[in-house]
This record gives sequence, C-alpha cells and structure tokens, in this order.
Amino acid sequence: MAELFEMEEKQERLILVGVATSEHDDTKESLEELKELVKTAGAETVAMVIQNRERPHPGTYLGKGKIEELFSMIEELSADGVVCDDELSPAQMKNLEDALGTRIMDRTMVILDIFAQHASTKEGKIQVELAQLKYTAPRLVGHGTELSRLGGGIGTRGPGEKKLEMDRRLIKDRIAQLNRELEDVVKSREVLRAARNRNPIPVVAIVGYTNAGKSTMLNYLT
Repeated sequence: MAELFEMEEKQERLILVGVATSEHDDTKESLEELKELVKTAGAETVAMVIQNRERPHPGTYLGKGKIEELFSMIEELSADGVVCDDELSPAQMKNLEDALGTRIMDRTMVILDIFAQHASTKEGKIQVELAQLKYTAPRLVGHGTELSRLGGGIGTRGPGEKKLEMDRRLIKDRIAQLNRELEDVVKSREVLRAARNRNPIPVVAIVGYTNAGKSTMLNYLT
C-alpha cells in the first residue's frame, strides 16, 4: 500500500518564467495573467523572468545561461519554486528541477490546483481529480522522494483533500474508479436534466475563466 503524506500549508514564494519566441510576443501579458492565477492559488510572485529565444528548449525549456541566472535568483530571493508559463513535458520538468534544485511547476498545474480548491459538486470534484491524476502520473518518474518533502502548496492538493498519493499503480486504479463514479453521476444528471426539460422555467448558466467575474455578475443579477 502506498504511503500518504500530510501536507502542511504555507504561502509559497515563486518565480514566474516565460519564453518569448518573437519581438511581438505577448509573453509579458501572459506572465501578468499567470501572476494573478498564482495569487488565486495562494502563492506569492517574487519575480518574473522572460527569455527570448526561437523556441523553448526541448529538454529544459530554458537555455543554459538563463538557467544559471535563475539558479542565482532562487537563492537571492529565497524562492520556493519556479512556475513556467507553458505546459512542460515530463522530461522538461524533471531536467529543469535537476538543474535548479527546486520545485518546478507550469501553468496547467496552477490552474488544476485552483480548480481543486474550488470544486464543490460531486461531479466537479471527480473531474478535477481525474485531470490532476492524468497530469501527474507521467511526471512522477524519479520524483517520489522529492514529492514527499513538498510541504504542501500548488500541485499537492486535491478537491477537498490535503494528501498526495505517491504510488503510480494506485493512481491507475484510482483513475478507473473515478471514471466509473463519473459515469454514475452523469446518468443521474441526465435524469435530472430530463425532469428540467419538462419544466417550463428556463435554466441559465454563467461560464467563464477563473477570476472573470462570474460570481460578481450573478450577485448583480440576483
């Protein structure tokens, strides 16, 4: 049976990093958006770094010189980790973590963490946990020991949970179980939808990105 690790919450100090591939790239604006996402996830941005290059490095996302610069910044700013503006491949994440000796995250991990914190319905929680497990599983190679010492924070939370499962085999079993649960929830929802369709009262939904103002709009309307 896999070991479960209790995570102690703390506010992380993070450096945001992006790669600009052209002169008119919107990387700066994208990092500002990422900063707001990081804030929503409960962390603090202590610096933002942009590297100009034709394309992200296939193995480490950043070039050697920028990695060395970032290594010094992490120590100077007492940063707890780095968040990359693009989704990293498992190899990029592992290589960058080895080079910098700190936690490496990406935009996808931050967004999933926000969803995990705010999921409230049974279906929402299942969907978020599924997305987290499918994202995490290929990135666990060589990281089991390091993950046990994270101390909480972005990427370690599940919807309504404060524990992280380390065993990849159990992750596979959990994904299968969640898929079965999701099927049951969907069937129940279809029954409720059919009942609503027989009701003449219209149903309205507000859909939008994180922090887009959905709750504010709903409050104004009601």
